[in-house]
Amino acid sequence: MAKTVLLTGGTGFVGKHLTDVLIDNGFLVAILSRSDQKNTPSITYYKWDLNKNFIDPEAVLKADYIIHLAGEGIVEKRWTKNRKKDIVESRVKPIDLIFSVLKEKNKTLDAFISASGVGIYGAITSHKICDETTPPADDFLGTTCQEWEKAVDKIASLKIRIVKIRTGIVFGKGEGFLKKIVPSFKAGFGAVLGNGKQYLPWIHIDDLCQIYLKSILDEQMQGAYNACINDTTTNSRFSKTLANLFGYTIWLPKVPAFILKLVLGEMSVAVLKGQRVSSEKIQKAGFEFQFTDLEKTVVSCLN
Repeated sequence: MAKTVLLTGGTGFVGKHLTDVLIDNGFLVAILSRSDQKNTPSITYYKWDLNKNFIDPEAVLKADYIIHLAGEGIVEKRWTKNRKKDIVESRVKPIDLIFSVLKEKNKTLDAFISASGVGIYGAITSHKICDETTPPADDFLGTTCQEWEKAVDKIASLKIRIVKIRTGIVFGKGEGFLKKIVPSFKAGFGAVLGNGKQYLPWIHIDDLCQIYLKSILDEQMQGAYNACINDTTTNSRFSKTLANLFGYTIWLPKVPAFILKLVLGEMSVAVLKGQRVSSEKIQKAGFEFQFTDLEKTVVSCLN
């Protein structure tokens, strides 16, 4: 009998792609939704409402695996006090709701797999390469990811295998990060942000989905794994590559850091800072990235 994977955030960028991958690999998919959705032969929708602390317990009880992708966008709005609270709670609350059902119903899972972020290492730029043993930072991005992962650890207390996928910038065709940035470059107005030296740890959506699939199938996977390419891509290199693909050399001056700070406030650190991140652990677990060349990857997302 086919096993069921329950997704939070199943209708988002990663969730939509992952749903297709799971179905192609013989899994049934269940998705938590705030609105009524029509079921299909491969997808079942269940209601939940974080504002009311409600989740349909059947969604959890019928799941063999749960993948937690839900969370407010990090760079969608300025980081006001309330926005920061929403960012953290949108990641932690779903886990708390699921934990309550698991514990109350004495339900077990084959695995609980959660997204996390390489932001756990902090909004700083240095030549140090961060791996999964690097201490978390105490800035907003670092503490957000810590709270996120701490909530996941509660699931581990129920003797359930947990995997945390610390994700970098996700590239996909017409979606995600590129959807926001491509229009200005396509129009000939691309520019380097700040000094351009901040690293840009990235991963293609197809590779990310395959990592999630592996985390289901490989029972040896446990704990945190970085999900991004370990290369020397900086904001400057990425910007020049993208401009070149559209047939021009960047002519605009670099966007000064103080301008970005005025426009974005504290959130500006998300685009002005960036660490190199190691992919050694996931590769040692047997995963092979299919997208490792920056230019070829971006081209595949533009065509």
